[in-house]
Amino acid sequence: MEQNKALNALEVGPLGPFLALSKSATSPRAAADLVTRATSAPNTYIFAELLQQPQVQALSQNPEFAPHLTLLQIFSYGTFQSYHDTPNLPPLSEPQMLKLRQLSLLTLARDRSNLSYEALQKALGLTSARQLEELVITAIYAGLLHATLDPARQAVQVNSVAPLRDLSPGSVQDMIAALSNWSDKCASTLGDLEAQIRNIRSAATAREKEKRAAEHRTQALMLEAWDLDKKKDLPGRDALPRRGYNKRSMVDATNVTSEETMDVDEPPAAEEQKKRSSKRKM
Repeated sequence: MEQNKALNALEVGPLGPFLALSKSATSPRAAADLVTRATSAPNTYIFAELLQQPQVQALSQNPEFAPHLTLLQIFSYGTFQSYHDTPNLPPLSEPQMLKLRQLSLLTLARDRSNLSYEALQKALGLTSARQLEELVITAIYAGLLHATLDPARQAVQVNSVAPLRDLSPGSVQDMIAALSNWSDKCASTLGDLEAQIRNIRSAATAREKEKRAAEHRTQALMLEAWDLDKKKDLPGRDALPRRGYNKRSMVDATNVTSEETMDVDEPPAAEEQKKRSSKRKM
């Protein structure tokens, strides 16, 4: 929310009057004074349009005021360290010093692995941790970034940064190269993912075929076992009436034998009765 406010309120409004004045800045001194006023004005952080004005670009042809053009370039896409390393630049006022350090902090925040107090103090020309913390706080309240101070670890934790820095010359080609490299990596990764998807689908198809084949084999074995059990059960059922018939035959044979025994025993009984009758007669 604060960063959107900074973008809407800072980009066009504060710079608009300086763009209008640049059209009437016909002399190098007037153009140089315009640069000083623009870089000192509060809430003015983007200078690309002013830097493109013909009157400002004409400063490069004047040795006396060319450093003002270099100063505007540093405010547009440079850092406090680049100002310190460039000789013969105009001295900075307190508002200019604060703004350049704030803009430099936005650039340094891109490398979130090197946001220690010591590194930031060295890059921003600060002598104490207290000065660094005050600078970070002013940048937060200005909506330039979202960050948290960590005095215990002596580091600044940056969550997000407002896109308020201009692109340096040649950076577009670097960005195109970086995006092209990123696109190639995405295409390669996508190809690898598609290959993995095909392999997974092929493996799933193979497993399904194996599963079906195993089911068919299981069904075939079950049918074969059922047929064998059926064949084994049929002779036993045919033998049941035969065993019954044999039992009846045995019963009949027993009856016949008993009758024959009785028939054979009858003659001795008759002879004995005759003997008894003859004895009585005597």
